[in-house]
Amino acid sequence: MTSTVPASLARTADGSALQAVFLDMDGTLVDTEGFWWDAEVAVFADLGHDLDEAWRDVVVGGPMTRSAGYLIEATGADITLAELTVLLNDRFEARIAGGVPLMPGAERLLTELAAHNVPTALVSASHRRIIDRVLASLGRDRFALSVAGDEVSRTKPHPDPYLFAARGLGAEPARCAVIEDTATGVASAEAAGCRVVAVPSVAPIAPADGRIVVGSLEEVNLSFLRTLITRLN
Repeated sequence: MTSTVPASLARTADGSALQAVFLDMDGTLVDTEGFWWDAEVAVFADLGHDLDEAWRDVVVGGPMTRSAGYLIEATGADITLAELTVLLNDRFEARIAGGVPLMPGAERLLTELAAHNVPTALVSASHRRIIDRVLASLGRDRFALSVAGDEVSRTKPHPDPYLFAARGLGAEPARCAVIEDTATGVASAEAAGCRVVAVPSVAPIAPADGRIVVGSLEEVNLSFLRTLITRLN
């Protein structure tokens, strides 16, 4: 976990009790879910295996151990999980070496959150080495804290990453808004007790009690997030 500033827990002027905003990385802030699939396809091609496109929905948004483990089992590739993890991270990191494309609305939202001093955390199932590379494009100073998948004992879909982030910012999970793009990430945030805005990237996410589904980050701003917390508490 990397943390730079503490959270301010003051109630906002509009009556909202929003304490922090947590954002997923791949597919939520940066348009990289396809990059991961490209890396997986390329690595397995080198190993002599073709990946079925249908498997993409299975591995999207999951921790490396789950995604890589599934692909090893599905293909029967002769490689260990540890070996495959290194190959996938290497291939992905090379792919984003020149920078990463932001999702529509991401730049505006991050700028707005920073302008209003809203404590913001990046919470990802990706490993620290990958997060640090992406932060170079996103702007490290825009986040009070970042949590990587290899820094918690259980990553998404378990609640641990978001509980870890809430503790790191001194916030109550129920007063934190989370923006996620996959069912795995949504499950993690909801299990932690956070309020979730789902912005589906690869696979659809159904609306549910306490969850709002939008088509793009273009539909999300600070006023919207504050209202979400006020309305649901």
